[in-house]
Order: sequence, then C-alpha cells, then structure tokens
Amino acid sequence: MTDILSGVRVLEVAFWTFVPSAGAILADWGADVIKIEHPETGDPQRGLATMGVMPGGMGAVNFMIEFPNRGKRSVAINVNTDEGRELIYKLAKTADVFLTSFLPDARKRMKIDVEDIRAQNPDIIYVRGHGQGSKGPDAGKGGYDGASFWSRGGVGDTLRSPLSPEPAGMRPAIGDVMGGLTIAGGIAAALYHREKTGVAKLVDISLLGTAMWQLQPDIVMTGVMGMDDVFRMAPGGAAPNPLVGNYRTQDDRYVFLNMMQAAKFWVDFVTHLGRTDLLEDPRFTDGKFLTEGKDAAIEEIKATFASAPLNEWRERLATMEGVWAPVQRVPELYDDVQVLANGYLRDVTDSAGHDFKLVGAPVQFDEQPHDLKRAPDHGEHTDAVLEELGLTWDEIMALKVSGAIL
Repeated sequence: MTDILSGVRVLEVAFWTFVPSAGAILADWGADVIKIEHPETGDPQRGLATMGVMPGGMGAVNFMIEFPNRGKRSVAINVNTDEGRELIYKLAKTADVFLTSFLPDARKRMKIDVEDIRAQNPDIIYVRGHGQGSKGPDAGKGGYDGASFWSRGGVGDTLRSPLSPEPAGMRPAIGDVMGGLTIAGGIAAALYHREKTGVAKLVDISLLGTAMWQLQPDIVMTGVMGMDDVFRMAPGGAAPNPLVGNYRTQDDRYVFLNMMQAAKFWVDFVTHLGRTDLLEDPRFTDGKFLTEGKDAAIEEIKATFASAPLNEWRERLATMEGVWAPVQRVPELYDDVQVLANGYLRDVTDSAGHDFKLVGAPVQFDEQPHDLKRAPDHGEHTDAVLEELGLTWDEIMALKVSGAIL
C-alpha cells in the first residue's frame, strides 16, 4: 500500500458514497481512516439495493460498500449517547482530520460540529461534504449526487442527446466519486498548510460546486456569449471539425476521433483510413474538408468507418498520429492494455472470501499502483480501536451492554 499519508489519522463520520469515497482515497494513500457507524444500522449503504441488485445478496460482493470504504477500520459507536460522544471526542484528540457528511442540524444535535470537535483538538482539520454548499438558504438541505450534482449542477441536461428533450440518465455515484476525489485533494492541501503554518483549516466541498467545476467550459461559454443553451455534439463529426466526433462501425460500435488540429492530421488520417483518394478529391483539397466540403467529408468518413468492424479499426488506426479511441464498453476495461499496464484495477478479497477488482485512486506516486484492502465489516474494529485508546476490556463490555457501541 502507498504510504505517502502514513501517520495521518482520519476520523470519518459519514454515510453513503460522496464523503466516504474521500476517506477511501486517503486510505489508499496510507492514512489510518476510522469509519464511525451506528451500532444497529451501520452505514445505510450496506443494505441499499442498487440498480435492482441487493449488494451482498446471493453470495455477491457488496460493491457499493467496498469501493468507497476500502482500507478503513469500522468502529460502531452510537454518537447520540453521552458515552458514545465521549468516545468520539477521545478519538478526535488522536486524529488529524475530522470528515463528515452530516447536515448542520444533525451535527449540532450530536455535538460534533466544528466548535465541539476543536474543543477537543484545536489542531484538527475539519472537513464537511455538502449537497449545495455551506451557505445560502439550501445549505441545511440534504443532497445526493442525482439531485445536487447531476440535476441541479446542470450535468444531466448538458449531456442529454441533441435528439431528446429528456436529461441524460445518470450512472451510479458518478458525482459522488468525483466529489470524493475533490475532498481528498482539499484534505491533502489542508494537511500541507498545517504542516507549513501550524494552522488547521475548515474545508468545505459540495456536489453542486463539483458539478460546476466539471462544467466550466459550458458555464463560462454560456455566460460570455449570452447563450441560452450549450453546444451539443452530434454523432459523426462535430461542427466545424469532421475529425472530432463519434463514427459508427460495421458492427454497430463506435470510434471517437479527437483531432482538434484537423489540418495537421488530415493526410495521415485518410491514409490510415485507406482513403488516400480523398487527398486528390477537389472537394477536400486546400483544407476544404474544414469549410465548404465539411459535410461531404463527414459523409465519406461515415461510410468508410461503416465498412469494417471495430476490431479491424483498432488495428488499422493503431499507428495513426492523431488522437482517437474506441468507444469501449465497461467490461472491456478489464482487458484494456493501458489499464493492465498501469495497474488501474486491483485485486481484492472481501471478508466472505470473494475475489473481485476495485479501481485504484487515479493519483499514483513513483509510478506505483495502490495495493488495496477490503472494506471493513460493520463494527469490525470497534474493540481494537477502543483498546488503542486505553480502554480496558471491562470498560468495553460495559459500553456494549449500554448500547453505546457494538
């Protein structure tokens, strides 16, 4: 496991995927991440049916718990009890980072807000994940990535097909994992700042803000140009460049061309396409394929790609100078030569003995992929972590009997 954050302790009081995925990245990087879960219910993500699949059912891997919680230690504490809250305070005194997704009212009620935790540890970096941000009339409202990121943030509408009035369908946790990566980056910056200045920062990240960061070109363009809608890329060549866009192959797959400097790559492109005849075609000479001959160029390229299956195009375009990619289906990533060479998928075994693969954090250090550990079972490390705090076995048993811990 990468140990760049070895020695850093993160106390995570967060559920679902957005904020916990940040803890997973920090654990990938070597931090000791202690995940606090309620003794009875645990993280509600543990029992959520996703896409019609009940995680963990029928011998399956509980994938929606595994990827945002890998490498952590689970401690089951009822923070709503006085005894449980005191344990949180004891843990906070040992932590560098307090990471939470709880809403303002809940943090105040549970007495784990900024002032409560910093009363125990003034040097702790306090990190909050929000739906809509820390200020404004909706700051106290909940938010999932489907609402705050995909819908309110404009992503679903921006990515909708130009042929459909309906927003694009969202993939599971797509905003959560990007938001989590953003949180992890913010924590790394705050740790560096504290190391240099001795000052611990309050860090805030929202799903809405993350969506807007990703849509910067569209947002700025609509503001600068006074546009009411954003440009939507049509299939098979995007105006004004026929060398940018999706082209369908004979077997109903797609190749995506991404040659922004079309004139630079035109000769090499048509050569690899097997269409050197286009170099002499008067419709396309002298750069006309980018002007009055653009539509005709798109039709010629469409027809050519439609004449052979995707795998043949993979071979024929392999040595082409311009940037392109096959539009891959998710299962194909398991065999992608670049995925394999860079170790982007890592082997993991869950607590039930099921072998599967997780995606490592996209940041690598010294060209080394991360060795990942499985997600913890509910409350798996409660006793061990409390013993580290100095509690005796009799004290731990008394807390179990009272319901303060699992």
